[in-house]
Amino acid sequence: MTTDAYIDDFARFIQASPSSYHAVAAAARRLDEAGFSRLDEERDWSVRDDAGVQDGPERRYVIRDGAIIAWIQPSGASSTTPFRVLGSHTDSPAFKLKPKPTIANRGWLQAGVEVYGGPLLNSWLDRELELAGRLVTRDGREHLVRTGPYLRIPQLAIHLDREVNSGLTLDKQRHLTPVFGVGHAGDLLAHLAQLGGVPAWDVAGYDLLTADTQAPARFGKDDELFAAGRMDNLSSVYAGLVALIAAAADETVGGGASGSGAKHISVLAAFDHEELGSESRSGASGPLLDDVLTRIGAGLGATPTDRLRAYAASWCLSADAGHAIHPNYPERHDPVNTPIAGGGPLLKINANQRYATDALGAALWARACERAGVSYQEFVSNNSVPCGSTIGPLTATRLGIRTVDVGVPLLSMHSARELCHVNDPVALSAAVGAFFAGA
Repeated sequence: MTTDAYIDDFARFIQASPSSYHAVAAAARRLDEAGFSRLDEERDWSVRDDAGVQDGPERRYVIRDGAIIAWIQPSGASSTTPFRVLGSHTDSPAFKLKPKPTIANRGWLQAGVEVYGGPLLNSWLDRELELAGRLVTRDGREHLVRTGPYLRIPQLAIHLDREVNSGLTLDKQRHLTPVFGVGHAGDLLAHLAQLGGVPAWDVAGYDLLTADTQAPARFGKDDELFAAGRMDNLSSVYAGLVALIAAAADETVGGGASGSGAKHISVLAAFDHEELGSESRSGASGPLLDDVLTRIGAGLGATPTDRLRAYAASWCLSADAGHAIHPNYPERHDPVNTPIAGGGPLLKINANQRYATDALGAALWARACERAGVSYQEFVSNNSVPCGSTIGPLTATRLGIRTVDVGVPLLSMHSARELCHVNDPVALSAAVGAFFAGA
């Protein structure tokens, strides 16, 4: 895929994915088109719908709330076949709709929201936002909804705060309540129910978050810069999705030479709730990945010892966005390791295991990038600016699978609208493809 084609399609994926639930649905549609089959966690996966023998690699996926795991089980896979996992996350910092969401205040209609994760708060001001996510009716059925442009968090005019440019302070309760209309009569939940095609009285719960509605855009010299919302971490979800679908089209990926047995099972794991610490049933600290890998192994007749042997030979690429050096704040970065936009994806390293990369993982990443024909850059934090963390250490801790932290370099991470170089997401997907191919 050319850079232009990749970025155009990535932009479409972002626009289809204003929430983690929409991202999972968008990924599932693409997997369906590529010949993958969805499995139900409540059913016995060892029973085939066609009661037949699988001819060629198995391509499957499972959805749990705002998370999705997809995999290719090649012909010849055994009870000890290891896994190659690309880990990522579907959620991004935003504002989540509270119960009793409609507020009438001083002639304005406002939506009650609370902060989700760690957004760069000022970046969400004065933007046309939408609400997106799921409604759940009393029968337990889920209904995806999105409003399109509907909300705005208005900033106070400079005439009413002459010192605002000396330092903006935002109270999360008082200053970040968006407006969506005027008057005293309005029902936000009724509007959302109408969009979902259900009666308002039948809505028993919802998970709805804000998203920026401005379309992704290329700009700058030679259109080499790309701006969009939710690139942390749809840049990794999309890169892994493209790489897995390409691997599914190449039956040699993950297979052994001359039918001698499978080298590994390729897996895309896109978790929810990373921005909150991943502690949920669909987060990386939860049981989802272990549940799925255990059930794959069980279908191959794995004993508990076989499963541990498979894990010991497995690898996980924890792919999450990282930081390019900021030209206006170079002192915030390490003075020697200064990754630039367009220089290739990052190998993320931290002495305190905030990232899970070690020397063996660095060597694996070097091989994958070499095989893909792309360059990469090391990222390490300035010692006085502690870094965040990822799902990498969580996966390594929970499963004992050796893990490497990588990702696309961004500016404005956790902004409503982030920035990257167009070459870097393409290079990340190529390197993930090489990882799935066995580099």
